[in-house]
Amino acid sequence: MTRGNLTRRGLLRTGAVVTGAGLALPTIFTSRASAFTNDPTGDTVTLGFNVPQTGPYADEGADELRAFQLAVEHLNGEGDGGMLNTFSSKALQGNGIRGKKVAYVTGDTQTKSDAARASAQSMIQKDGAIMISGGSSSGVAVAVQGLCQEAGVIFMAGLTHSNDTTGKDKKANGFRHFFNAYMSGAALAPVLAKNYGTDRRAYHLTADYTWGWTQQESIQAATEALGWTTVNNVLTPLAETDFSAYITPVLQSGADVLVLNHYGGNMVNSLTQAVQFGLRDKVVNGKNFEIVVPLYSELMAKGAGDNIKGIFGSTNWSWTLQDEGTKAFVKSFGTKYGFPPSNAAQTCYAQTLLYADAVERAGSFAPCDVGAALEGFEFDGLGNGPTLYRAADHQCFKDVLVMKGKEDPANEFDNLELVEVTPRAQVEYAPDHPMFAGGELGACNNGA
Repeated sequence: MTRGNLTRRGLLRTGAVVTGAGLALPTIFTSRASAFTNDPTGDTVTLGFNVPQTGPYADEGADELRAFQLAVEHLNGEGDGGMLNTFSSKALQGNGIRGKKVAYVTGDTQTKSDAARASAQSMIQKDGAIMISGGSSSGVAVAVQGLCQEAGVIFMAGLTHSNDTTGKDKKANGFRHFFNAYMSGAALAPVLAKNYGTDRRAYHLTADYTWGWTQQESIQAATEALGWTTVNNVLTPLAETDFSAYITPVLQSGADVLVLNHYGGNMVNSLTQAVQFGLRDKVVNGKNFEIVVPLYSELMAKGAGDNIKGIFGSTNWSWTLQDEGTKAFVKSFGTKYGFPPSNAAQTCYAQTLLYADAVERAGSFAPCDVGAALEGFEFDGLGNGPTLYRAADHQCFKDVLVMKGKEDPANEFDNLELVEVTPRAQVEYAPDHPMFAGGELGACNNGA
């Protein structure tokens, strides 16, 4: 566990009891009925930022952490204020949260669910974190969201794209600003059909965990609805780095599209090897062979280099958008770090502001009060246009971006071009949609 520059020291160390959820919580918070987990009684409030600092998603984790740190600065009245100046809600004044200076602690999820839970538990128990955020792996997000539900703290999910996060594994204490796999399929499939036709045979390579499963299910359903055929779906281990053995069978399958349901370093490796095997130079079924990457990030595009040219995918946000919120954030982030932010960074920054704003609007740090302030909240000014935090499942709904690898990038950060802004209405779905079935949101937990 590493600490940020602002951390809580000497607070919340009054002894511990073990709760029914198996978490040891400070005794002071179990001694009165109105108490809640890690009620910030001092002059600071501590947030926990849990990101992959090692593992296949470490690049995204590093950028998320940069954004978290920037958000803390802005909340504390440092820097230029960033999106505080464009956010439609005006509850935040740059004086911390409810007048308390914002401190933070950080942890390394290692892109492993067990490590992520242990890190989050330590931040809650030892450091007094009242909110946990972070992500990059949906397996991690689902695990940590469950822990936060048990502990009685709010979980503001970072990058997590699996349908399950706000589907069968949704929790009342968890909230997701990032879009999901269903939305990627709904936005991307019409663009694929327009550019590649409706008579296509797709072969899928899929990361073998919750995100990969739901991403593959979503893009298969969306493309088959427009006429595509799915030839095969092969699961690949998250820790895999050499995909050559998985690519050879693609050439013998009769498929004319390869869909890479991979993310982070996995996608960089699988795409690079697919191009090296000459897939993009093939003609199959009388058609040019194509590759699709359903979920993009700017960091992945940078890592894949020229291999990304002309390849379609979707993103949650792009630093190239021209709304006032995006421009403010890009300016702040670029001034501090010297390069534009990724969509993972924007999500984590936005989630930090959204949590702080909900506390201010609720007039309380109590998780259930904060949750009530987030449920059904509609806002603007944080990028992607008007956005809704739906009460039924705590999923955000906003416009989705379809991107394509640039043929002639101006620099190393200019690898993706915006193809289409898919309107929010096109990616919305009912809370009881079959891909999100199972599980109950349940009741909010204030903890102690």
